[in-house]
Amino acid sequence: MIDLKTLRDDPEAVRASQRARGEDASLVDALLSADERRRSAVSRADNLRAEQKQLGKKVGKAKGEEREALLARAKELSAQVKEAEAAQSEADEELVRAQKAVQNIVEPDVPPGGEDDYAVLKHVGVPREFDFEIKDHVDLGNALGAFDMERGAKVSGARFYFLTGIGAQLELALLNMAAAQATAAGFSLVVPPVLVRPEIMDGTGFLGAHSTEVYRLEADDLYLVGTSEVPLAGYHSDEILDFSDGPLRYAGWSTCFRREAGSYGKDTRGIIRVHQFNKLEMFVYCREEDAREEHQRLLAWEEDMMAKIEVPYRVIDTAAGDLGASAARKFDCEAWVPSQQTYRELTSTSNCTTFQARRLNTRYRDEEGRTRIAATLNGTLATTRWIVAILENHQQADGSVRVPVALRPFLGGREVLEPK
Repeated sequence: MIDLKTLRDDPEAVRASQRARGEDASLVDALLSADERRRSAVSRADNLRAEQKQLGKKVGKAKGEEREALLARAKELSAQVKEAEAAQSEADEELVRAQKAVQNIVEPDVPPGGEDDYAVLKHVGVPREFDFEIKDHVDLGNALGAFDMERGAKVSGARFYFLTGIGAQLELALLNMAAAQATAAGFSLVVPPVLVRPEIMDGTGFLGAHSTEVYRLEADDLYLVGTSEVPLAGYHSDEILDFSDGPLRYAGWSTCFRREAGSYGKDTRGIIRVHQFNKLEMFVYCREEDAREEHQRLLAWEEDMMAKIEVPYRVIDTAAGDLGASAARKFDCEAWVPSQQTYRELTSTSNCTTFQARRLNTRYRDEEGRTRIAATLNGTLATTRWIVAILENHQQADGSVRVPVALRPFLGGREVLEPK
């Protein structure tokens, strides 16, 4: 949720953010109205309770007719207080609904527009020139015995797969390399639960416009996570954190589940867009004033990983209309995919400012001992999809695949993957 003080101080900035996202700016005015009604309801309830308290003192001292009159007024006041408290409770609920309808305020430098309006910040590396007919990751993977798409579909349906043999080893190698980098950088490695309660999923902002992407187990009222960002965001919910030694940094290793609703016909071949995959996700809690600098650190760690797999990539600044509800800014690293002659996302990192922590009541104490809302950030460090970029960029004429140097220790020193 956005900060109500920011809303009251500069509502036009919030409207401008909604417009940049392509969202309804009138939701800001609805929130302002709900905020005003709630403050009015609180004021009325407080005044009536104060009057009730004063009246109680007078009743104890009064006698005779005066006491009878005061008791009658006390009875009347009691009913009014009960009514005012019910109105306040209703106004509280209305305010929360209105506040959740407004997405996070985008940072000033975020490009306006939709999915195709990103800004390219830089290119790293040059796409390789092949002197033989290239194969896509599916043909390469089949020859290597790395995955089995047909049996994945037989067992679970479309967009499921088995990672087999070297494919399973390659995924584990990638994730272990990412875990090694994260722990060396001071992150605490975590294997979180992949089922979360509704309030945690809602707290991270995933039950809004993109709720159709989320798998729900209705019988248990639990949700399958699409990223370990979700359980890690809930890890410190309703807590007061200590940032005296700096930000709290976690690296979550989890299986992720996405319904891919609305993607019918897109990326149906291979393991680019699937319902289940594994991922190592960085997640950070910090002071709000430190969040932008921390965002750049997360991007730098992601670029370190991109360098380790030795693929050409670019960094993009995602446009406002393509941001998730909780993100104020998002950078993606997109790797070159030779068979598609285009760049595809391998990592993303988002600064969610105080949006998630405010929903989840995650706070810290500042130098003066005051309680303040924490900021949260997240960033991908490795996923199953990276196998696509590795196989295609490092393929050789005989169908073998060269293993990037940094990855070799995590594959038992193997330098080349040979077709079966």
